[in-house]
Amino acid sequence: MATLSIINPRLQQLYEWWLNNHAGRKFPSRADVDPIDLRFILGNLMLVDVIGSTPPDFRIRLHGSNLVFRHGYELTGKMLDELPLVEQRDRARQTFTTVVSTGEPLHGHRDQVFALRPQQYETIILPLSTDGANIDTLLVGLIHDDEK
Repeated sequence: MATLSIINPRLQQLYEWWLNNHAGRKFPSRADVDPIDLRFILGNLMLVDVIGSTPPDFRIRLHGSNLVFRHGYELTGKMLDELPLVEQRDRARQTFTTVVSTGEPLHGHRDQVFALRPQQYETIILPLSTDGANIDTLLVGLIHDDEK
C-alpha cells in the first residue's frame, strides 16, 4: 500500500483508524464504523454505498452535517446522479470507481466551487467491505482548507 501525504490531522487520524480496523481482513467493514470512534470527524464524513459492479453506481448513505452546510445541498439517501453539479458528480464517480476497482485508499487535494464559492479541500476515500473481499461501502473524509 502506498504512503499517503495527508496534511490534515483529522484525515490522518481517519486513515489510521482505517488501517487499525481490518481485524485480519483485507478491509474494515461498515459494521466497524462506530460514530463514537469517529466523533472527531463525523460532520465531515460521507458513507457511500456501492451498488453493482460493472460499472458500479453509488448511493450516499450519509452526507455529514458540516459538508451539507459548506456545500449548500443535502445528499443523504440520494444517488450520486442527484448531485447537482455535473463536474463534481463526474469527478466523484471517477474517484469512487477507482477505489472500488483498485481496493486502495485514494487521497487528494482539490479546488472546487461549492455554494457558488471557490473552496479548497483535502479528501480521503477509504474502502469498506462486509465480506472482507468485495468493496460495498466507501468512507469519505473531506475537510476544507480553511477549517481548523
